[in-house]
Parts: sequence; structure tokens; C-alpha cells
Amino acid sequence: MQKQIICIGAALVDELYSASAPMLLATTNEGTVHRSAGGVSRNIAHQLALLGLPVQLISVFGNDGEGDWLKTICGYTNIKLDAAITTHSLTGKYTGILNFDGSLFTALITNAELDLITPEHLQKHLELLSNAAYIVVDANISVETISWLSNLCFENNIPFILEPVSVPPAAKFNRASLKGITILTPNEDELPALCTSKHYTTTEQQAEELLNRGAKKIWLHNGAAGSTLFTKEKTIHLPAPYVTNIKDVTGAGDGSLSGFILAQYLGKSDEESLKIAHTLSAEILQVNGAIATHIKQEDLLQLVEKYYPN
Repeated sequence: MQKQIICIGAALVDELYSASAPMLLATTNEGTVHRSAGGVSRNIAHQLALLGLPVQLISVFGNDGEGDWLKTICGYTNIKLDAAITTHSLTGKYTGILNFDGSLFTALITNAELDLITPEHLQKHLELLSNAAYIVVDANISVETISWLSNLCFENNIPFILEPVSVPPAAKFNRASLKGITILTPNEDELPALCTSKHYTTTEQQAEELLNRGAKKIWLHNGAAGSTLFTKEKTIHLPAPYVTNIKDVTGAGDGSLSGFILAQYLGKSDEESLKIAHTLSAEILQVNGAIATHIKQEDLLQLVEKYYPN
């Protein structure tokens, strides 16, 4: 039996409103709306399941129609929910406002009760967690729970990935030990929020602090400029492929991480993993929603040459 990838964190309903013309403040803007299943951890689990990997999702679902809808989608894509929680609160929702060019103008999020994902709850599923191939966590859950998980992964030699999500949840970790974290995946805004000092002048200094605090790899996402992977031994930068037909930027980062996890799961090098990650992200930019539903594992591996020809 294959070891499973366990994703822990938010499962949300995404509502994305796209402006038909450049945004005007304090007035009505014409646009369209697209509704889909979302949430960082749920997105990653969904994409990995479509790529053929065995996945568990530990999240919190409301006891309502939207929670049932999200669970149904997980069932369709073969995402297991053995340790998921159902609460009487409303299911969480992400509402994004997109500019006419597809870039994010602003967003609002109402999380379900993710504080219910506690060390005590996870302890009940210790056998599941201890036999994971990877554990992937988004920073919407508590520092205490993430610290418990990082210790578990360190003791059991399980690769542990922390996705900061955005600046406010990233800032919760600016004084936390990062021991046990295999990969930390900030963007340019989240990286300084993770650091204790606000006086660094370069991203290299910021990454160095996080490495010194215990993380093994810092994967910095630079949007259209690509991404950079920092370790104590080396730095790898990969430019992003040029994409003209951008429909929706939401979920591109989640997709990039999904591609990287797939590549690592298959035993690819860090350099190859970055190319596969960027390829999946480029494909997601060209569809509505956060998931590339049209790509199977073999398709993705073949598409790398399209974006990064030898």
C-alpha cells in the first residue's frame, strides 16, 4: 500500500468575482462570478489526487449544504476524510475580487473553526499521521498544532511542508522554532513576515534566518519572476514561463506546490521539481478556478518540455 500525503488546513467555498473593466473604487463595477471548491489544503489535496497520488485531507466542514458539497467533491476525486471534522458552524468561504486582467484586487475569507484541529484531535489519528509520505499544512491552523506536527515529523523522518498562505497567518510564526520543517513556501510579502528582524535588506538574509531557525528549504515564490529555492548548501532560481492567456491567478501558488510535491514523491531532483511546479502553475493560470482538472500525471510530466525546452 502506498504511503499517503496528508494535507491539513482549510477547505472553503471559493467565490471569485471578475471585473469586466479596470476597477473603480466606491462605485459599482460590472463583472462575472465563478464558484468552486477551494481552501489551500483542499486545493493541494484535490490537485494531488487528480495527479494520481493517495491523499488524506484533515479539515473542518460545516454541517450545512456547502460542507456536504465540499465533501462530495472530495469523494469524487478520491480524497480520504478519515480524520476530518464536521462542526455546526457555517462552512468557510473565500471571496476574491479580480481585476479585469485576472490579478487579485482584494479578498475576504471566513474560515470554519480550524482551531478544532488540535494536537488532541490529531493524537487520535496518530497511526495515520505516523505513516504519511508527506504532511502538508497551511498556516490557517494554530501555531501549537503546527509545532506538534513538526515534532512528530522530525521524530518519524516525515517530510513536513508549511504553506504560509498570506501575511497575517505567516506573522504568527515569526518567533516560532522551524525545526522539523522540510520546506517553507512564502511569497515576497510573507517572507519578511516570517522573520524576527525587519531590518534585512535582501531576501537572501531573510531566507538565511529561517534556515538558521531550523527549516531545511525555503522556497520563495516571486510571481511572474519565477521562484527561488534556498538551502544552506545552494540557491536555485528558476524563471517563470511566459503565459499570455491568464484567466485567474487564484490557486496558482497551491498548484505550484502540488507540482513540487508530486515531483519529490517521484524522486525528482530539486531542479526538476521546480520545473514541474512552474509547469502546473502555468496551466492553472489559464483556467478558471484553482485546479487544473484537465491534467493527469503523465500529461504534466510531458508538458515540462513545452515551458522549459532543452
